[in-house]
Amino acid sequence: MSYLQRMGSLLRFGKAGERRRKARREAARGLRVLVVDDSRTVVALLSSMLRQNEMEPVGAGDAEQALALARENPPDLIFLDIILPGMTGFAMLRQLRRDPATAKVPVIMISGNEDAVEQFFLDRIGSDDFMKKPFGRGEVFSRIERLVEQGRLPARPARFSG
Repeated sequence: MSYLQRMGSLLRFGKAGERRRKARREAARGLRVLVVDDSRTVVALLSSMLRQNEMEPVGAGDAEQALALARENPPDLIFLDIILPGMTGFAMLRQLRRDPATAKVPVIMISGNEDAVEQFFLDRIGSDDFMKKPFGRGEVFSRIERLVEQGRLPARPARFSG
């Protein structure tokens, strides 16, 4: 099995290259995305990726600040680190799901902790996806694309060729 085939199967793309052959379902321009991580590098990296795809990222370094931002102006999507100073990502997710203003906002949990995947599935409380650090641009946008396909995020209008 080639490297591309292994990576494709690990990322649930089926056969390597299959994803590139199908039409892409990009999220609408201007989506407001809240990025919550205590690492400024992760916030800056994700924000840069999202800006390049014409989204509007807002960063927060802890759950308390992120909750205030989310309640003040609910985002369209949240990337939420599990391990944060003070309140954990799990505790923040519980509060988001209890608040009618943020209950339906899609949340992608992220973590670099080796045991986080197991803990995430044991303590699953309504997140929409999980992404392990380190991650790349392809993984970020495949997760967003999955939310678009599920109808959880609005799609970018299709381009007409001709």
